[in-house]
Amino acid sequence: MLIAGASVAGPALAYWLHRHGFTPTVVEQAPALRDGGYKVDLRGVAMQVVDRMGLTSAITRHSTRMRGGAWVDASGKPLATLGPDLIGMRAPGDDEVLRGDLARVLHEATRHQVEYVFGDSITGINQGHDGVEVTFARSAPRVFDLVVGADGLHSGLRAQVFGAEAEFVRPLGMHACVFTVPNHLGLDHWELLYPIPGRVVNLYSTRRAAAKAQFIFPTPAVVPDRHDIAGQQRLVAEIFEGAGWETDTLLAAMPHSPDFYFDAASQVRLDRWSAGRVALVGDAAHSPSPLSGQGTSLALVGAYVLAGELKAAGGDHRVAFARYQEEMREYVRVNLTLGERNAKQMVAGSRRQIRLQTTMMRLVDRLPWKGMALRSIMKPLTRAANALTLRDY
Repeated sequence: MLIAGASVAGPALAYWLHRHGFTPTVVEQAPALRDGGYKVDLRGVAMQVVDRMGLTSAITRHSTRMRGGAWVDASGKPLATLGPDLIGMRAPGDDEVLRGDLARVLHEATRHQVEYVFGDSITGINQGHDGVEVTFARSAPRVFDLVVGADGLHSGLRAQVFGAEAEFVRPLGMHACVFTVPNHLGLDHWELLYPIPGRVVNLYSTRRAAAKAQFIFPTPAVVPDRHDIAGQQRLVAEIFEGAGWETDTLLAAMPHSPDFYFDAASQVRLDRWSAGRVALVGDAAHSPSPLSGQGTSLALVGAYVLAGELKAAGGDHRVAFARYQEEMREYVRVNLTLGERNAKQMVAGSRRQIRLQTTMMRLVDRLPWKGMALRSIMKPLTRAANALTLRDY
């Protein structure tokens, strides 16, 4: 079986397929594992998957261990200081890691049992009654029983088999960029959020030597091509020019960052995640958008369910793909709804809204019934993170 993509969903799927007796091959366009990336959350059902993989201790070793953070004004004065429970919005048992660290953990857990082909990509798919003939940019053509696209929001495999990206990718009206910068403020597992009407600047560090800068802003009328990094950086610099706080320092470091990320906060919505012998998993199938905080969890859970249903069906993809869709349907629906909700609430539109937001967070952290208030705030996220009961395959 061929899997396109070696970030999170692909290696996770390869792990479970091998464990269930299948022989997976993973092809990745990048020449090596992609390092860097922002911090990602592992919540609810996804942590159960991690535990069933035997990787809980490995994830714990790479945990960001954020101590908390603060909302700050233009002078750097704290408007609200929050503990790790509020800054991360995670329930007991949940965790947070850098995306690159998670990719390495998954690769390390599979690299001795799974064939990885880096620096190559799928150029053609020809489905037949007995298999799928696949052509590659560099490798010789091969035939596989099944092919799975785990190649993210801009899935090339999805475009070849299901149709143009514009048919399935729905922007939520917000853009985000993230990149590594020097930790010039000496942040120690600490996060700072600087709200501006309609925009947010976020700076955090999980390692003393470097920090991550994140900018969230409404999608402008004209956006550079997603391969035009220089154009994207110019746009971000224009949007946040003179915004105050540490913004100018962060923007000055942007062109020198080794891992600049820029994209629209978008969701993927398809009626079906399979076509013949080809299926999709993770963001390629049903991205809830990075603003949901649930994309990584959906990738891990989807990989577990898809591999499990293939095992339960004895390799019959027609039965397995239908069961995979049915098992994941409600879990995906709830998380897509969460992503839409978060996109609408991610940034405050006025200074008055910023004052109300920071005042609320400051008060919640001081309330004697803080636990009850926190559970109420987190209720939609907790519901989304646990909207599936895992089968034991």
